[in-house]
Amino acid sequence: MNLRKTSPAFSALAGLLLLSACGQGGEAERASEDSADAGATTLPNGMTVKEQIEARQGQLEKIGESFKTISDQLKSDSPDVAAIQAAAASVPENATGMADWFAEGTGPDSGVETDALPIIWEEKDDFLAKVTAMQEAAVALVAATEGGDVAAIGAAFRETGGTCKACHDKYRLDD
Repeated sequence: MNLRKTSPAFSALAGLLLLSACGQGGEAERASEDSADAGATTLPNGMTVKEQIEARQGQLEKIGESFKTISDQLKSDSPDVAAIQAAAASVPENATGMADWFAEGTGPDSGVETDALPIIWEEKDDFLAKVTAMQEAAVALVAATEGGDVAAIGAAFRETGGTCKACHDKYRLDD
């Protein structure tokens, strides 16, 4: 076929076919690229979304480990108050900056696995109030451990645990 003698309509059709061929698998290809890039976006704090979510999860795991230590000790026949004190002291330390762990873009829509529900960012003020309540209860727990009274420690521990549960019930998946 002599390309110089083709009609304008034929040229336009050929161009459209060529353009459509270039986009073959476009949506699937973009989805694959998006999943490969999940969490690669850099946040204002310099961390990637993935790094921020992993750091958040790591800190929350540390808090959970401290809570397990305290719980196990309170259930024992002879609680080790020093172990409780050490574990309790680590809770407010590990919860420092918790409000910043939930930056915009670090939810489930980021493509990075997280149990954080989207409602965190939809109801940010309530979420932040719950974070503050947890941090304040954690400080009160530390103060309660200083007296060594296991009953007082137990009450402060239940109060702190209640603040965690209030947040988890509303803002965390699978809890």
